Amino acid sequence: MDKLQIQGGQKLSGTLRVSGAKNAALPILAATLLTGEAVILKKAPHLHDVTTMIELLACLGADVVIDEKLNVQVTAARLSNLKAPYELVKTMRASFLVLGPLLARHGHAEVSLPGGCAIGSRPVDQHLKGLQAMGAQIEVVDGYVKAEAKHGLIGADICMDLVTVGGTENLMMAACLARGQTRLVNAACEPEVIDLGNFLAALGARISGHGTSEIVIDGVHELAGCEYQIMPDRIEAGTYMIAAAITQGSIKLMDLQPDALGVVFEKLEQTGAQIDVGADWVALDMQGRRPTAVDLETAPYPGFPTDMQAQFMALNAVAKGSATIRETIFENRFMHVHELNRLGANIELHGPSMAVVHGVDTLKAAPVMATDLRASFSLVLAALAAEGTTVIDRIYHIDRGYETIEEKLQQIGAQVRRVS
Repeated sequence: MDKLQIQGGQKLSGTLRVSGAKNAALPILAATLLTGEAVILKKAPHLHDVTTMIELLACLGADVVIDEKLNVQVTAARLSNLKAPYELVKTMRASFLVLGPLLARHGHAEVSLPGGCAIGSRPVDQHLKGLQAMGAQIEVVDGYVKAEAKHGLIGADICMDLVTVGGTENLMMAACLARGQTRLVNAACEPEVIDLGNFLAALGARISGHGTSEIVIDGVHELAGCEYQIMPDRIEAGTYMIAAAITQGSIKLMDLQPDALGVVFEKLEQTGAQIDVGADWVALDMQGRRPTAVDLETAPYPGFPTDMQAQFMALNAVAKGSATIRETIFENRFMHVHELNRLGANIELHGPSMAVVHGVDTLKAAPVMATDLRASFSLVLAALAAEGTTVIDRIYHIDRGYETIEEKLQQIGAQVRRVS
């Protein structure tokens, strides 16, 4: 099993290009099932999770080709199978997003209940309640969601009980081919939801309001193909900014959407970082200063993203002062705390949703183990700032969400290599 070996203590600086967003690519890949025409996706990141989704599309009978420019072309003209198996869905929660498109276009779908990172229950009840409101008959049998809509889905007004990104995306896709109008109220507003909406519009869907809490979709009979470029990964961008900040260095990131990172910029500026923003770039400079500890609380967009919480905890671990971190999205997302403390951090857990981080002058290398995707990179960040050589085990978690991590870190001066 691969591990990362990191020699800490290097001040990172340089320029990186941001990859395509994993959290946008996965629902967009699922949405290619809504049309029988060819779809070409540019800037799909080459990650384990994306590979899993491509394998799932192929398992369903879609024709998937990756060309010489690494674009992904999907043609789902004639599917041979409408069942998404446990073997694929168990490894990645986003696989469940094929349910809406399959049901809307084919009137039937069987999708295993999802897996993914062990960061809480994350039920799919909002997905199912919404589809039932659109006329689907649903039962859960032997761990599979079996959904039927023999005469097609019907538009409906759906008010979700809580803000759910996956639920919003699944229902957006299903509504595109439903008869009549669907209104999604209390919808997620994340930039990745906007990107999915823009992609659906490029296919010919009649959709408005994506990016607000109320999305309106007027169903159409069929959708066409298109060529589409996936948005930049705001979580990757924020993570590499923290890599520069935690080592008191500087970085310039190219090919990103700065507007999607507003609250992350605010928090980094509170640590003492100087941030300059352009149309499609951002530069961070710590000017050799140690960061100052900053309190944060995760929240649905436009609040502080839960996918940046672990990375910011690593930054607070070496900051001046103490800070409180509150996790409001998932109930089991502090698994990195014990591993950070192994590196010499001083972090106290106060129940399942609050941690108090007391900054220390230095971290020291130690063997540590990754537990989930974002927590994995918090250990990388801590190792970059630590004295000595840290070995991080179970880094397959990192490969699920970060493209070519060693190459990118080496580009900005990190001493890192993958070892078996």
